[in-house]
Parts: sequence; C-alpha cells; structure tokens
Amino acid sequence: MEALLLIDVQNDFLGGGSLAVVGGDEVIPVINKLQEHFQLVIATQDWHPISHKSFVSNHPGKSVYDVIEVRGKSQILWPDHCVQASDGASLSGKLSQHRIEAVFRKGTNPEIDSYSAFYDNERLKSTGLADFLRGRGVKRLYIAGLAGDFCVYYSAKDAISEGFVTYIIEDAVRSVYPEKFPAVVADVLKQGGFVIDSTDLLGT
Repeated sequence: MEALLLIDVQNDFLGGGSLAVVGGDEVIPVINKLQEHFQLVIATQDWHPISHKSFVSNHPGKSVYDVIEVRGKSQILWPDHCVQASDGASLSGKLSQHRIEAVFRKGTNPEIDSYSAFYDNERLKSTGLADFLRGRGVKRLYIAGLAGDFCVYYSAKDAISEGFVTYIIEDAVRSVYPEKFPAVVADVLKQGGFVIDSTDLLGT
C-alpha cells in the first residue's frame, strides 16, 4: 500500500504564524489534490509545551535562531510555536482533513526537540508511526508539508531507515532556508529515497 504523510501543515508555519515558512500556504492546494490519490493519509502536528527548550522565550538574553547546547546537543532557538491546544498548533482550516485517518503529535517532551515524524531528535521516544504504517501494510511513503529542510527531511531519513520506499513530493514542500533544500534532496537520494513532483502522481 501507498500512504501520504502530511508534515506539520499548521497555522504557526503558515502566513501570519509565529514561525511562518515562506510560501508555506502554497503547498495546501497541491496537498488537497494529492490526498484523493491515496488510500491512506496521515498527518503530524508539532505539539509543544510552553516550557519547550527550543523556544527562545525560555532562554533570556538569547535571540531567535541562536544556536545553544541542550543536553549536549546543538539546539536552534525558534520563536514560540505550535503550543499545545493553541490556534497556532491547529492544522490549517484550508487543509482538507476528511481523508486524514490519524494524526501523530511530536515535540511533547519539553527537554528534546522533535523534527521527525517517527522519533524525537535523540531517538529516545517513538511516535508509533512506523508500527502504524506497517500494521496497515504500507510499503511506499510519500511525504509533503513543512518544512522541507527540517521536519520533512528528518521524517524522510527515518522513513528510509525504517524500510519504507520513501518519496518527497518537492512541489508540496517549502523550506525555512530554501537555499539548503538542494542539499536535502541530494542526501535523501544518496540514502536511497526519491524526490518527485506531484505531476508524477497526478498526471497534470
């Protein structure tokens, strides 16, 4: 079976959000079309407690995008975003949601950031997504959403390592740093994944 994984299409990552990805809203019409092509659609949500260590507000004297050390690892400091149960954490109202069968929340541990849909950044906790997909007989996983150079990228790498044939749908992805996305593509291809366009699936 093939499945479509929608990464973090949440208000805070869209226009007007606290961590808006440039062009993020542009992926929604593409994603809405893609959903009708798949038997199984799942989504993720960043779901952070207000005390999350990745929030710049929890580090007085620091600035957004500063890099600090947390638990011995580098941590980018982000604007507060996708706080649990906030409007910013909600999936976009423009996103068609009637096909989404399950939503996997990540980033709930205040001490550890979590980019991948499968594991936190220290790989201490699984979201259960891999087992869910295997239970549904999924062999091929197609990934779309935000942001290409962070959560989409890390999700794709973990999907490959979990044994799924993995595709990033390039025109259904936008990045925080667009200039870095070619390196993402190169690494995903090197690891055995694929990068395609929605027209390869939809034919238009």
